[in-house]
Amino acid sequence: MNYNRLLTVTSCLSIVLISLHFTDDLVRGIDAPGPQNLGAIAILLVWVIGTVLLSRRLSGYIIMLLGGVFAAGMPVLHFRGARFPEIVAGPGGFFFFWVLLALGVTGSFSIILAALCIWNSLKKPSPGDLKTSAYNL
Repeated sequence: MNYNRLLTVTSCLSIVLISLHFTDDLVRGIDAPGPQNLGAIAILLVWVIGTVLLSRRLSGYIIMLLGGVFAAGMPVLHFRGARFPEIVAGPGGFFFFWVLLALGVTGSFSIILAALCIWNSLKKPSPGDLKTSAYNL
């Protein structure tokens, strides 16, 4: 199975979901708009570079692993918030909760896939793999 392609798709999906989540947080007033939001752009940019440009390299796998941890951590942070029941019960609560659930799933799956890709890239190739190892880098 091609874990790299699956990791790239899952990571891209997590990037889209996290950008929707950042936007929803701003609209709801959970986060204040301002220059501090430029950090989100930097995080997403590094994550996109790791996913698209570095997708078959160890550095890309590490970036996607960290992105998966970041995505999987969003539901944990929000579910523990004092306003969480109020937000979910309010207008747009379904979308807010669905995005958090989807982030938890795609982030966790990205962590697993990135760990598999890192493991596969670090192990020594067997003699039978020498012909195809150059194509798998």
